[in-house]
Amino acid sequence: MTIEARVRELDHRHQSLKSIIAREEKSPSVDSLYLKELKRKKLKLKEEIERIKGLVRQETLETALQ
Repeated sequence: MTIEARVRELDHRHQSLKSIIAREEKSPSVDSLYLKELKRKKLKLKEEIERIKGLVRQETLETALQ
């Protein structure tokens, strides 16, 4: 899997969680623990996406400086 494909996959999972969270927040019987876990997973995905993008930017910069 290429780096770009990995970022797209993570972004897709992030967007899916975002939709699920929005739906759950509208629910009158929202399970706060479940919602908290979804938000934690969403944050972890966001952090992983940013970490990978940072590595790609760093590699691109290093390559450009050579």
